Amino acid sequence: MRLPHLIQTKPPSNNALPLVFLPLISSAFVPVDSMPGWFQPIAEYQPFTPAIETLRGLLLGTEIGNNWWITIVWCLGLAALGYRWSKAVFNRDPK
Repeated sequence: MRLPHLIQTKPPSNNALPLVFLPLISSAFVPVDSMPGWFQPIAEYQPFTPAIETLRGLLLGTEIGNNWWITIVWCLGLAALGYRWSKAVFNRDPK
């Protein structure tokens, strides 16, 4: 007995694979100030750095500054982008 609805027609995608490397280029392991000068803007302005700094500040009882709202903006922006992308993929015609 064949179940054609259980057979995938396309292999799964690894579009989210680059997100695995974002914590490695953030302030999770080393402070941004200790990174090379050309790399500091990359590490400072990506989604994981403000989230990590906010969690670090809350857990250690230190100042979190404006990292909390930058984290909220990143989360809302990425959620909106993911929603629009998934809606566009879901609504396109199957081939």
